[in-house]
Amino acid sequence: DKIKEQRERERQRQRERELREMERRRVERERRERERQREIIQREREERERLQRERDRLQRERERLVREKQERERLERERMRIERERAREQERIAREREETR
Repeated sequence: DKIKEQRERERQRQRERELREMERRRVERERRERERQREIIQREREERERLQRERDRLQRERERLVREKQERERLERERMRIERERAREQERIAREREETR
């Protein structure tokens, strides 16, 4: 009888050890999964930040290109105005020469 009781206690201790081990593994799996999720979230956040920086850079580049285009257009208008003035001045000089002859 004592031997049976002893064996039963041993089986019970063994079951308890197995249960503790199963619980330890479960807790460890959950910990690894939480860590994996944190890493995924971190990578996603870093990627969003990188994309936002790239959008910001592209926006600044677009703004710079628009300013340069506006400046080129302004310079072209100024060049054309000067050419018109020069042409009018040359016409005036030519008329004055004709009148003095």
